[in-house]
Amino acid sequence: MRRLYFLVPSVESAKAIVTELLLNHVPEEKIHVIAKEGTPLEDLPEARLRESSDLIPALERGAAIGGATGALAGLAAVALPGLGLVVGGGTVLALTALGGGVGAWASSLQGISTPNSQLTQFQDDIEKGQLLMLVDVPKDRIHEIEDMIKKHHPEADIAGTEPDKPVFP
Repeated sequence: MRRLYFLVPSVESAKAIVTELLLNHVPEEKIHVIAKEGTPLEDLPEARLRESSDLIPALERGAAIGGATGALAGLAAVALPGLGLVVGGGTVLALTALGGGVGAWASSLQGISTPNSQLTQFQDDIEKGQLLMLVDVPKDRIHEIEDMIKKHHPEADIAGTEPDKPVFP
């Protein structure tokens, strides 16, 4: 999946695009709209916290860092003379899991209160009244969806595509 970004000038334009996307088999849960606070979006699919904050990237980073820290702590516990034989590999696994969980929890608290870093480039346009549409589509449909928007909605500004993210950061 890749995320497409479109800036549109009005709620009416966004509604027309959403309708066309739905007719072209893009599920509603893959369409998200972000607008200036106070803009009535009516029945448009509003972006959730997951799309508008840095929750998911922060959660991933926290789990990775916390898990690595937990694994190192477990290995250090096993390496202690006399304690290592008693503690064993189960402790390493337990501390890795505990570290990953605590890291994910702690960093998600920060991430949920931080605006999505991918969206900062659009903040000025949103404040000026434009609506930002985020549309998640399979890689093989990117050009089809972009061409459809260009052809039927010249008022929409195709503002880019989110790059692929590696499986492991």
